[in-house]
Amino acid sequence: MRFRLILTGLLAVGFTLYLQVYVHVFAAGPSVTVYKDAFCGCCSVWVKHLEANGFQVKVNVVENMDERKRTNGVPSNLKSCHTAVVNGYTIEGHVPAEEIHRLLKERPKAKGLAVPGMPIGSPGMEAGTTRQAFSVLLFDTDGKTSVYRQYSAR
Repeated sequence: MRFRLILTGLLAVGFTLYLQVYVHVFAAGPSVTVYKDAFCGCCSVWVKHLEANGFQVKVNVVENMDERKRTNGVPSNLKSCHTAVVNGYTIEGHVPAEEIHRLLKERPKAKGLAVPGMPIGSPGMEAGTTRQAFSVLLFDTDGKTSVYRQYSAR
């Protein structure tokens, strides 16, 4: 009787541990690698935005962002302060997490998404309730772009 009780307890503990590992490994959101300059504060705020929206984020501080952008195929006219990679796509600048989730769901033939510059009100660039109009651009390996989503000013 005592042996059964101990065995049942051990099985319950083992199953609980298994579920914790299973949930952590398989329920975690997409993994994003972010490349940023050591002195950029808005990049860190954008990372928190991604984490709050279910992404698992790894941050790499790099000295030469231009080299990283070139390596990841970011056209010069689309540059912003940070570059990220998720599931083979390049994400440039303050792209809202919602659009990255949409990209990963739709899987269009593209190099990635970009929000050129640093528009006020985009994720990581919040300043009260003010938001400049900005576009999330889908870009291909040749640098051709199309508007993926337009955000209006407010």
